[in-house]
Amino acid sequence: MDIDILGALSARENNITVTPTAPKPRQVLALLALNAGQVVPMSALSEELWGHTPPRSARTTVQTYILQLRELITRALGHGATGRTAKDILATGPGGYRLDVGGGTLDFCEFERRAGAGYRAMDAGDYPAAAKRLRDALSLWTGSALADVPAGARLTLEAKRLEEARLCALDQRIEADLRLGRHRELLAELTVLVGRHRLHESLHGQFMLALHRSGRRGEALSVYQRLRTTLVTELGLEPSAQLSRLQRSLLTAGPETPAPPAAPAPAPVAGRQDGRPVGRRPAATVD
Repeated sequence: MDIDILGALSARENNITVTPTAPKPRQVLALLALNAGQVVPMSALSEELWGHTPPRSARTTVQTYILQLRELITRALGHGATGRTAKDILATGPGGYRLDVGGGTLDFCEFERRAGAGYRAMDAGDYPAAAKRLRDALSLWTGSALADVPAGARLTLEAKRLEEARLCALDQRIEADLRLGRHRELLAELTVLVGRHRLHESLHGQFMLALHRSGRRGEALSVYQRLRTTLVTELGLEPSAQLSRLQRSLLTAGPETPAPPAAPAPAPVAGRQDGRPVGRRPAATVD
């Protein structure tokens, strides 16, 4: 079974859709997919669907949703000779249910694999490879995670985790592009991103650097001032020391002329876990 959740939910068996149309069965399928290969307890499914006030018929209702999913899978299996049954794919386990995708794909797992390769390339200073692999990872996203699935508490947390992983990969891909001298190409994208992520300091720092290297130092300093105003007004915080240093370096930089393609790379950040960064990489220096 192939399942996509980095955008609209889509599940296919034998290239035939098995995605339910009703909202709650979609929730059940999404939660099972995010925990593919593991038993999802009945209590977790109930909490996702009804929070802390499930109806008395919760167990029976979940069983009905499982039956509906198995019926969709059975119909899809009838178009191929896989040797598997719907109960093999959506199995009953101790106290819950387990989804077995067999040799199928999960787009969020593929995203993590590609992004991890990109992070390793960044750590090795191979910025062309890092930019390519992170761009490949981000290409799997077609919208917000679980965009068309009504989310309870568990799916809401999973969607936030995935969106944070997406933003992290995006941040590192932009960093790689900056180090390859692609500052002008990044301006349009960063204009949109800083508007969408008004408190994200790393993206603002990258935008400042791209503007400066494009001969637009005044605009780069304006980006800093807008971010500082937003941080102070909404959070009562000053910009980070790293961003403040970048602002000071812009203030003391030479005339607003295009800078050389890229700055020397700093030492890689130590300590990554599961292919994901655990800290922010220092911003590239002003040329």
